[in-house]
Amino acid sequence: VRFTDKVGTRTRLKVMTDGILLNELQRDRDLSGYDTIIVDEAHERSLNIDFILGYLRQLLPKRPDLKVIVTSATIDTARFAEHFASPDGTPAPIIEVSGRTFPVDIRYRPVDDDRDPTTAAADAVAGLLAEGMADVLVFGSGEREIRDTVEEIEGRRLPNLEVIPLFSRLSAGEQQRVFARHRSRRVIVATNIAETSLTVPGVLSVVDPGQARISRYNKRTKVQRLPIEDISQASADQRAGRSGRVAPGVCVRLFAEEDFLERPEFTEPEILRTNLASVILQMTALGLGDVESFPFVEPPDQRMVADGVTLLEELGALEPDRPASDRRLTPIGRQLARLPLDPTLGRMVLAAADRGCVHEVMVLAAALSIQDVREWPTGAEQQAGERHARFVVPGSDFSTLLAIWDHVRERQRILSSSKFRREVRADFLHYVRIREWQDVYRQLRQVARSLKLPINTTPADSDDIHRALLTGLLANVGRRDEDEAAGSNAKGVADGRRGDGRRARRGPATFTGPRGAGFALGRRSGLRKAPPRWVVAAEMVETNQLWASTAAAVQPGWIEHAADHLVTRRYDTPTWAPERGAARVIERVNLRALTLVEGRSVNLDRVDPEMARELFIRHALVQGERRTNQKFERRFRYVEQSLRAEGRSPETARLEEMDVLWTEAKQAEKNLDMERIE
Repeated sequence: VRFTDKVGTRTRLKVMTDGILLNELQRDRDLSGYDTIIVDEAHERSLNIDFILGYLRQLLPKRPDLKVIVTSATIDTARFAEHFASPDGTPAPIIEVSGRTFPVDIRYRPVDDDRDPTTAAADAVAGLLAEGMADVLVFGSGEREIRDTVEEIEGRRLPNLEVIPLFSRLSAGEQQRVFARHRSRRVIVATNIAETSLTVPGVLSVVDPGQARISRYNKRTKVQRLPIEDISQASADQRAGRSGRVAPGVCVRLFAEEDFLERPEFTEPEILRTNLASVILQMTALGLGDVESFPFVEPPDQRMVADGVTLLEELGALEPDRPASDRRLTPIGRQLARLPLDPTLGRMVLAAADRGCVHEVMVLAAALSIQDVREWPTGAEQQAGERHARFVVPGSDFSTLLAIWDHVRERQRILSSSKFRREVRADFLHYVRIREWQDVYRQLRQVARSLKLPINTTPADSDDIHRALLTGLLANVGRRDEDEAAGSNAKGVADGRRGDGRRARRGPATFTGPRGAGFALGRRSGLRKAPPRWVVAAEMVETNQLWASTAAAVQPGWIEHAADHLVTRRYDTPTWAPERGAARVIERVNLRALTLVEGRSVNLDRVDPEMARELFIRHALVQGERRTNQKFERRFRYVEQSLRAEGRSPETARLEEMDVLWTEAKQAEKNLDMERIE
């Protein structure tokens, strides 16, 4: 796995994650160290799995001795066999091995109009328990749905029954309850993590509502969504199979059989529903050509490819305006490809090198690439919040993470291992995730040294840290909406009171991002009680609305500087400013739909030198709207006297004539021909 390598000279079988294999491709393009590659759990179809399957398809003609075995309990065998067909078109052989499972009785109990899904799930559980079919595994689409279902089942006060929730944000201790020995009947209510990622022991029956949260990239807002969607037939069968492992089982599906038959046979692979920037970056680094011609099992949508390319160009990783067949990495792109991070996180680390804060940004990048080290156990949320509060840094969740890092390192230095574990647990921090955080940081530090990035040993300035973060997170900046900034509620009532005089309950402040999408700060953010005018967030996820997590207050000028290659500037109302002695113009700066600067006065000569010269001559010379100095007066007297010698005046002269005379005056002054000047 990522930080544990026990391979030696006598190793014959190596079990590794897909990420480890991808990393090895950087050093060994032909995978010459292997004679067989087994890709297990291929039905999960993650980005890495699909990339590896495509790469192996390309590699096999060069390595005819290499054997490839793809295994899965639920897989589209025909599609995969065609993908690995021989040069003459013969599909790869399919070997079916029947698992030793018990029969499962599938029952369809669609939810009617009189019941909500939570009540229907509880009814199904009560019926199964009455038949003696404990333990029961109930699937829920998310944390809120799981908590509602647990509450509904517990509210029925069924005898000798333990109800256990299971989702990723629970503490390690709470998750381990699922595997503990027990004498009572149990109901486990879990997300689809219990579908394939782990096996809950002792399950005799399953309740399947037929839905799950599926991560899906929104091409319009450019953020990952987590909508609740109907699962595929393969996923439903996988769930049902959880009940037939130790004895004949029962699966109650809370939807109609006709609905099941109309669903897609297999789950849509991740490559068709996520941003492809990291895949395009690695493919370009490996010289594998354009994504469009790469032999993926299922080619991604061209719009998804375009979005990935656009993001990499915005990060400065790809040379812009090159054809797909000739994409090239910039020096920044070559460095990004070597960092074991998402391109946005990697870009922050590279930007930190210019601001002397590589250490801090690597700590943050490592934290953002793993699950949050803080825990909020069920029933102890308030206690956890109180313990976490001492780490909070006003105005920045990123600085809060740095405070946790510093505290953990200091306590780890002075405490024994066992005392440190106990203190971490008392602070509601996850010990294993802290170790992973430190391991990722050490890995990044090694890569940074190989890239010759200057790792600072003294604390960096907070502003520099946040300006470096902005470089990779420009898509996640936002401005607080005007009515929120003015302290009004959603209906514009300034004092926050309802029509009946009682104070209305206000929701979280809303912000508008560069693409016009509105979002709010997540409930764990330290900025939520006093939201700033401008924010940047580490991540945007859409559930019931768009939420920003791990945020910080920033200045619009910082955003403008970081996004200089992306902003658009508009100018209007050019005027002469006598008090400044210069032509000025009003500037408006936009990052897509987000206005960063409005009504700023700047010198016109930066924008339109010709118009600035014309305004200068008309107003400063002809109309005398100028701040005087000796040098200017000498030159202007030369122009004026030269014109009057011909019986004319500055008011009637052409601009070109006056320009020539002004140049003559400057030249005479340069030659110290003071007599001519006078």
